[in-house]
Amino acid sequence: MFFVEYLFSMVLIGKDYGEKERFGWKRGNNMNSEAKFTGKSTLYDRYRPGYPKRFFIELFTEYIGGNDNFVIADIGAGTGIFTELVATIGTDIIAIEPNDDMRSILKERMEDFTQVTCVNGSAEKTELADKSVDLVTVAQAFHWFDAIAFKKECERILKNNGLVMLIWNSRDHTSNLNKETANISKKYCPNFQGFSGGINIERLDLNQFFTHGYEHYAVSNPLKMDKEHFIGRNLSASYAPKKEDIFYDEFVDELGFLFEKYSKDQTILIPNDLHVYVGAII
Repeated sequence: MFFVEYLFSMVLIGKDYGEKERFGWKRGNNMNSEAKFTGKSTLYDRYRPGYPKRFFIELFTEYIGGNDNFVIADIGAGTGIFTELVATIGTDIIAIEPNDDMRSILKERMEDFTQVTCVNGSAEKTELADKSVDLVTVAQAFHWFDAIAFKKECERILKNNGLVMLIWNSRDHTSNLNKETANISKKYCPNFQGFSGGINIERLDLNQFFTHGYEHYAVSNPLKMDKEHFIGRNLSASYAPKKEDIFYDEFVDELGFLFEKYSKDQTILIPNDLHVYVGAII
């Protein structure tokens, strides 16, 4: 058992319909991004935080209703952290993941879920049939997509009245702990642009993507970790150095010092919010 505790609060921070802040998404912003996680699938699977199950069971119950033929496409499924949560609900799921390393762990994770099919495909080319999906879910991956091509693919595969759900675990940018973690990443990680690919989740404007408005759920979801998992979580990032890289040891050491600074009783509490955006695009 790995030691990550989700201190989940069922208090909605906000539920909005089409916020007005600017969100700069464009064609070709993150093509071939799946290569960024090659060689990091084990770290990703072991140390990435999960999602609050109780909240999502209630949310999916609301959207699925009594539809026994409901089909979910989980796109950018990675190693299946979110896919596994959805699979416990029992609906049919098609998990799409382009990275071979990640998909191998995804397949192993889904072995006991007969209603889950794992597919080698991308957000822009899922390999799914036209009008075959009721809901597209994207957990912690939308910022890597070519958003324009992804939207067109969703328009193709979604049934009438189908929905898209975008999900992020987002570190609280006002937290001193998260600010210092970002500073360490800037110092040792040349490709670091900010957490979640540099997107400020709290200030997204998705009106260009969700053409008929959307619901925004923001839920407090702080994460409690021990030292191993705090360091491992940061090493699992796409921009983080690998063991063979020159600054790997310095990166790990400074994260260790930061853990000691903020920890209490050998654990650390990371301010974090869950953001979920749900809406129609057709």
